[in-house]
Amino acid sequence: MALYTPAYKPNGNEIAVFDTSKGTIRVQLMGKDAPVHVGNFVELATKGFYDSIKFHRYVGGFVIQGGDPNSKELTPQQVVSQVQSGFSRLGTGGPGYCIKEEYTTNPNNVHNDGTLAMARSSNPDSAGSQFYFCLGAQPFLDSGYTVFGQTLEGLDVIWNLRVGDTINHITIENLNEE
Repeated sequence: MALYTPAYKPNGNEIAVFDTSKGTIRVQLMGKDAPVHVGNFVELATKGFYDSIKFHRYVGGFVIQGGDPNSKELTPQQVVSQVQSGFSRLGTGGPGYCIKEEYTTNPNNVHNDGTLAMARSSNPDSAGSQFYFCLGAQPFLDSGYTVFGQTLEGLDVIWNLRVGDTINHITIENLNEE
């Protein structure tokens, strides 16, 4: 799959506001440290890509993961059922392209509590739309997954998210003015 380069060039001041079924999360995006990841995320969010997507993976004390478009048309109960069945395709969807890893170039690639980072497969350049929030520090992820944001507000919301919870909408504040 070809690597995508976002047209949006981050200014470093972008804040992502996640409106979820459990509450609001505000995240400072790291556009100077991970410009490809932030540019990609901003483009997807402003197009409404994440609207109605459900969180599909929860590992207590580790991560809560979302961003798979395969969950968009499912009810929260259907997501829970599929994940519990063990035969779920959730976790395999994306935007139809991949982006280049930036964990080797990001000077602040540290997985702290509330860190926002991109999920990927075994291929370092396979991230697209799926992301996770860290539930506690996860330093062993620093050398393999790109961090592109840190929670400012709503850490309590992140800690209460579970499989099937919904991303209603993501708004990006402080966008570059065209």
